[in-house]
Amino acid sequence: MDNAEIQNLIEKLIEKTGIKLKEISVTSDGPKNTWVSVTVGEPHFYLSGDGEGLHALNHLVHRIIEAKAISTKVGIGAEVGTESNSRSSIIIDINGFQKRRVENIRAVAHMMGERARYFKSNIEVDPMSAFERRIVHEFLSNATDLKTESTGMGHTRRVVIKYVGGI
Repeated sequence: MDNAEIQNLIEKLIEKTGIKLKEISVTSDGPKNTWVSVTVGEPHFYLSGDGEGLHALNHLVHRIIEAKAISTKVGIGAEVGTESNSRSSIIIDINGFQKRRVENIRAVAHMMGERARYFKSNIEVDPMSAFERRIVHEFLSNATDLKTESTGMGHTRRVVIKYVGGI
């Protein structure tokens, strides 16, 4: 799906909820992330409960896009999910909620990375969702003296920032 189709899909889904849509725009944040910034009249519908409605909207849009990508594949031997794996990640943001959340996670990653450097040891971050862990991994990916990995299972899965030396 191209950006116009994604924008149209999100517009239709939001309008189905009865919430007034004020503005929507699609921007790219590097090669991996596509941000869909949405401004609505009643953001509490999506943002209450630590953004449960927004999380559900993101999940629904990802599943619809994934289903369309699979249904458009034709031919024998086509790998299922190949297109969705190579596609950039789509992040829907309602009234700037996700942007603030990502900035906070990056701040925590920076602080914990500095702590790992200062103490020259491994630092475990509190348990996070897969989305939040990915932000930490991406944020610290260019650090030559730090390595990140996820450990644990389920709701206790967390990022460990390891000091590996260097500069």
